[in-house]
Amino acid sequence: MVEKQLIPIQQTGYFSRLICNYLEQKEDVKQFYHNFSDLNGFEQQIKERQKHEEQLNRKVLVSELAQQYKDLVLTKATAQNISALKQSTTFTVTTGHQLNLFTGPLYFLYKIISTINTCKILKQSFPKYDFVPIYWMATEDHDFDEIRYFNYKNNKITWRRDAQGAVGDLNGKELNKVFDEFSDLLGPSSRANDLRTLFNEAYLKHNSLSAATRFLANKLFGSEGLVILDGHSAGLKREFIEYMKTDLLQHSCFEKVNETNAALQSKYNIQVNPREINLFYLDDQLRERIVFDQGRYQVLNSEISFD
Repeated sequence: MVEKQLIPIQQTGYFSRLICNYLEQKEDVKQFYHNFSDLNGFEQQIKERQKHEEQLNRKVLVSELAQQYKDLVLTKATAQNISALKQSTTFTVTTGHQLNLFTGPLYFLYKIISTINTCKILKQSFPKYDFVPIYWMATEDHDFDEIRYFNYKNNKITWRRDAQGAVGDLNGKELNKVFDEFSDLLGPSSRANDLRTLFNEAYLKHNSLSAATRFLANKLFGSEGLVILDGHSAGLKREFIEYMKTDLLQHSCFEKVNETNAALQSKYNIQVNPREINLFYLDDQLRERIVFDQGRYQVLNSEISFD
């Protein structure tokens, strides 16, 4: 018989005092969050979200998802969840992660599994509503060094190439050498052949890392109804225009985060140091921050500027 021992998160030594105090719902951190992530908090969040239903453009979301899934075979569970997003009684639980090669670190999987399980618990607790697990792919991320490898049996298998711009645009068909290295380590078992097939279908048959990761996540979690969303979409970004304008022209996020930091720093270490502008200029082989300098907006490491 396997003996199981549960260790409180606070005793693992992996989490900051701020996180531990949040989990214990201590009074000195309550001002920094709205609803705590327990069933009562989710219930309150549902009620508040319903008040803003008229601000949501569900039609655009469903249309964009249909476009993004056009080259994939949808599972019945995922198709039902996408359709459910049309209804005002449907809510989403979202996780996001980088496009790590062949899932990369284990928490890529844990985050998605936790999101799926949260939706199941919420459905049991609030049966008149539907809850859809969303995996938001960080396709516009530029930190290629963080995602270019995965580990297998103490071997670090690395995609060796230079990369600029958004990682989601990288061509997965370039991964033949990675596949060969991985395949040699796998051995002859049937399970090894399953992994070879999965890697081949995900990466060597898709033109972008975005498409490859969507295929892989759908293959692993489509039966659980996971909905995979790529924010690198003009249609979705149009829904975000007013927020981008506010950040660009008024630096609203910079001011709010600084206010929070001022309140936090008397007892805790500062977690985030904000920038005045939190937007990037994105083009082929270019993903650079926008800064405001001497009356003009500049795109770093480029000749691009505008008033």
